[in-house]
Amino acid sequence: MTVGAVAVPGESPADFQTRAFALTCRTQWIEATAGRASQQNAGAAQAHGEVLWFVHADSRVTAATLAALNRYLAAPSGLGYFDLKFLADGPLAMQLNALGAWLRSRWLRLPFGDQGFVIHADDFKRLGSFDINAEAGEDHALVWQARRARVKLRALNAPMYTSARKYAEHGWWRMTWHHLTATWRQARRFSRSSAG
Repeated sequence: MTVGAVAVPGESPADFQTRAFALTCRTQWIEATAGRASQQNAGAAQAHGEVLWFVHADSRVTAATLAALNRYLAAPSGLGYFDLKFLADGPLAMQLNALGAWLRSRWLRLPFGDQGFVIHADDFKRLGSFDINAEAGEDHALVWQARRARVKLRALNAPMYTSARKYAEHGWWRMTWHHLTATWRQARRFSRSSAG
């Protein structure tokens, strides 16, 4: 089983640290139009593996993350996701956000892209890829597509760390409230579109 790994930068046209890392690994550097959905779709289109793993540029993996990925590869089914944890670059209250993400993922079945989606390439194609017309929440839209197509959401029970710097820069409450309200609006929109 092979994993298609493609380095996809964020909105910055030249993320030198990510690019330098990519050049030390067996990766392919791809430049795509702005927008996370189009960038991830471009990466998926160029990937040669049977399984796709979407990891944000500011995410960090651990040995436990890789062990869980290997368990997924042994039986690659469903849309896999990791447990969101935050790096120490934000407020201590981020532990509440990590708990909230765990509850959202398990109870509401709404994991998000910063949890490192892993999916068989055939299932990704069947879902129609990331929605480039979604102004935000392309990851959220993909989860709703998976739910409509009855692709199982699969908790991989290992951490995926991501930066909390935006919470430090803009304030914990402000960013948390922003993400909660955006999630609510997106869930209403995507659930209505899935009903019709």
